[in-house]
Amino acid sequence: MSLSSAGERYRARLQQRSLSSVLQQRVVDKEKETLSVALDRVLEDNSAIALAGIVVAARRRFVAGTGKSFAYATLLARDLSGGLAEVFLVDNNIIRSVEVLRETKPTDVLVVFSFRRYRRDTIELAEQFVAAGGTVVAITDAEDSPITAVAASSIVVPTDSVSYADSPTAIAAIIHLVATLSTASAKGAKRRLAERDRISNELGIYLQD
Repeated sequence: MSLSSAGERYRARLQQRSLSSVLQQRVVDKEKETLSVALDRVLEDNSAIALAGIVVAARRRFVAGTGKSFAYATLLARDLSGGLAEVFLVDNNIIRSVEVLRETKPTDVLVVFSFRRYRRDTIELAEQFVAAGGTVVAITDAEDSPITAVAASSIVVPTDSVSYADSPTAIAAIIHLVATLSTASAKGAKRRLAERDRISNELGIYLQD
């Protein structure tokens, strides 16, 4: 049975009340399994290396996701911006899709997060970005998800869960991996990170040990 919505998953998995300790163990066991599957997969298919290579080679990097995926996009954009220049989060507030598409160039890449139930606006943005001459790469949850037909490279991340919500655990790990691979390959990353530390110290942003 397809459990595509959170409501359907709640009724199927959590309607029958169980001891908190039992449910906790089930969740922990499943998250360990999902994370292991995700990491083994990228080691086998090198999809994270391929995607990171495209991100590094681009002149401008845009990151997008809608709904829950916006949180994932925010995390990746934040981590990439430490070591790479020209990283932009498409939030449709400060940086709007229409402005991105109006100025898209062949040297631009759009990193898209797309998970079930796949948002129409995300797919349409990716399609128009490619039509405008840019390159799309994707982080998604199935090889046949709609975004893979648009993306030049994709990482497929399992989100299996025993909860009403699809698991974010492996997605967060893949974001960390992509950001690390991209930063390690980027020219000037060491200088940018050092300069950011210097400015942060001058501004007194963080509590000191």
